[in-house]
Amino acid sequence: MACPVQFTCRALRTVGLILFYYVFSIGITFYNKWLMKGFHYPLFMTLVHLSIIFCLSALTRWTMRCWTGKPRIVLGWKDYLRKVSPTALATALDVGLSNWSFLFITISLYTMTKSSSVLFILFFSLFLKLEEPNPFLILVVLLISCGLFMFTFESTQFNLEGFIMVLLASFIGGIRWTLTQVLMQKAELGLQNPIDAMYHLQPIMIIGLFPLFLYNEGLSLSTSEKLFRVTELSPLLYSLFTLSVGGALAFGLGFSEFLLVSRTSSLTLSISGIFKEVCILLLASSLMGDKLSLLNWLGFAVCLCGISLHVGLKAYYSKNKGPSLRQLGSKSPELELPLLWQGRDQREDSADDCNDAEEHEINLH
Repeated sequence: MACPVQFTCRALRTVGLILFYYVFSIGITFYNKWLMKGFHYPLFMTLVHLSIIFCLSALTRWTMRCWTGKPRIVLGWKDYLRKVSPTALATALDVGLSNWSFLFITISLYTMTKSSSVLFILFFSLFLKLEEPNPFLILVVLLISCGLFMFTFESTQFNLEGFIMVLLASFIGGIRWTLTQVLMQKAELGLQNPIDAMYHLQPIMIIGLFPLFLYNEGLSLSTSEKLFRVTELSPLLYSLFTLSVGGALAFGLGFSEFLLVSRTSSLTLSISGIFKEVCILLLASSLMGDKLSLLNWLGFAVCLCGISLHVGLKAYYSKNKGPSLRQLGSKSPELELPLLWQGRDQREDSADDCNDAEEHEINLH
């Protein structure tokens, strides 16, 4: 029968898209930590990645314009500076601090602390009335907060400076994703397509992060033998190659997230993000030597329960009360790109219509 075949093909496609997303998302986490061991310039690395993303998004826009024959959206300076710049500056600080924290903390502590961004996203969403108040949200906050406390309590690899950095990044991330949701819901701006959003966000992100880079790394980098005072060509080419790999991974992460959401749903991305964090912690403990006690694992489990409840609430409200709880993006460690698409599944009307079942579609808010 056609129904089982279609179901099997759809399931295999979903699994393939999730694995494709995992390659970039998990890969860039371990890439950042690996690079920071020998290249202590996280802000410069971030600037290089942002530049690569801008070039690749511009190339993609040009390709899409040639393929479809339709011009891409280009914002005027007034809308660009007033409406895009706040989101871009918040994103730049979130990304910069996240990468910076890898100099001090382990992947496990980063992953766990970054999960707290859900709390700040909820806070700013309620403050701006983008979320509907719900008593279950209190339980979500308590679970994630208690889990974070249990994970960091008496941790042998705890670093206060790095923890504060990534916690501040999570706080700014809450502002960032709330502003991004507002930005992409404005249909008149025309930034619902993530490629267009990336293209417009990157320049201000680079400009906003550049003064911080000059203050913290400018002098040190200018005298470093890894780049500007290099004595041989091969080390310079190696540094440029490794930095370029990170930029390609960051762009691939955004593309894989978009592909996963557009072919399945935003709920699939949220659920796969939970399992991704489990995979990261398991790999970090086995490959990177991260030490986790039983209390740390219990704290992580409690935090995952809170995140899972949050995902369940979004699914429930999207089906019963419309798109009131919106997808607020993934918690990627490098560049969490604006994925605010509210996906929904189109179900078959009856078993007889199985052969004509429509593919999943995505509503671009």
